[in-house]
Amino acid sequence: MRVTLPRITFWRTVATLLLAAAAVAVWMRFTRGLGATTHLSDRFPWGLWIGFDVLCGVGLAAGGFTIAALVHIFHVKRFEPVVRPAVLTAYLGYLLVIVALLIDLGRPLQIWHAIVMWNPRSVMFEVAWCVMLYTTVLTLEFLPAVLERYRLRRALGVMRHVAVPVIILGVLLSTLHQSSLGSLYLIVPQKLYPLWYTPLLPVMFFVSAVAAGLGMVIFESTLSARAFRRGLELPLLAEIGRIAVVVLAAYATLKLADLAGRGGLDLLLVPRAETWFYWAELALGVLAPLALLAVPRVRRSPGGLFFAAVLMILGFVLNRLNVSLTGLEAYAGGGYFPTWQEIAVTMGIVAFGFVAFALAARYLPVFRTSEADGTAALRRRLAEEMRLAPGEAA
Repeated sequence: MRVTLPRITFWRTVATLLLAAAAVAVWMRFTRGLGATTHLSDRFPWGLWIGFDVLCGVGLAAGGFTIAALVHIFHVKRFEPVVRPAVLTAYLGYLLVIVALLIDLGRPLQIWHAIVMWNPRSVMFEVAWCVMLYTTVLTLEFLPAVLERYRLRRALGVMRHVAVPVIILGVLLSTLHQSSLGSLYLIVPQKLYPLWYTPLLPVMFFVSAVAAGLGMVIFESTLSARAFRRGLELPLLAEIGRIAVVVLAAYATLKLADLAGRGGLDLLLVPRAETWFYWAELALGVLAPLALLAVPRVRRSPGGLFFAAVLMILGFVLNRLNVSLTGLEAYAGGGYFPTWQEIAVTMGIVAFGFVAFALAARYLPVFRTSEADGTAALRRRLAEEMRLAPGEAA
């Protein structure tokens, strides 16, 4: 019998190296401790692993509950082809957030304490429970793909009957903890720089997460279409881009109106590092994609949509890092820069997410092709066979 080895490609090589470096860094973290492998301190107890792996990981997974709510609660059935990829992205995002927490916690074996040691006055307690419950909900939401793969029809029928209540619960839980992550920083009004500190932080975190989640749906749909050589749901993604315009406009208005209401517009002209980071976040992640997606021609272009989605994601990541790191440096009296172990773990988690998505998409029925997409794909195939242009095959 012949053993077929996986084909070596550039991205597979990169993923392997990142995962290997992350494995070494995790081993060092658990054998030598946090102090020897990170630049975390009493001034910066939360570093890259919280600012990026948790705050960004949870926010970028918001596309799951957004698209699921549109399809199953508001019955916008035309978005159904992108539901499962969005749910899979959210599911992997939350699983990797839990992994990041286990690495970041000083005593990871005590992570279960939140289940039995209740502190209902703590925002972190509410976030912990919402993450646990929503991960369970995402497991149930993605379970039909596994049941379809193994043709377990009876269990699949049961899941279809409970799908809507499960999704409603998921939307509620996700809304709660997306905003609660912003509430974590309400307790540091003297520490967080005024450009980012606001009583509306929970609302800001929720709205920005919805925008980033929509960007992630466009991002993963474009990459998966290229990787698996399937048709791109361009009309659906263009409509998601149009929805993103509304969300981004609301977010930009909220940020600037809040800053004006607190008398902080003068801070936008103060020549210091926080000002440049704030402008980069606002221009890169909000105003630029808003201007691009407001143009119908850009929304109808796969390249334009993808570029706008990348800007939304980068701007969102910059916002979370600004709140968790940049905005606290002045009060701490010093900067923070992660060690190579912190960077390696973060990059390894991102690489593992891409690998897990690719494996799930390859072996499970993640992508559903609509009738229109199927007709278009058939026409393209006939055109290739007949060596005609796609329009002539009609």
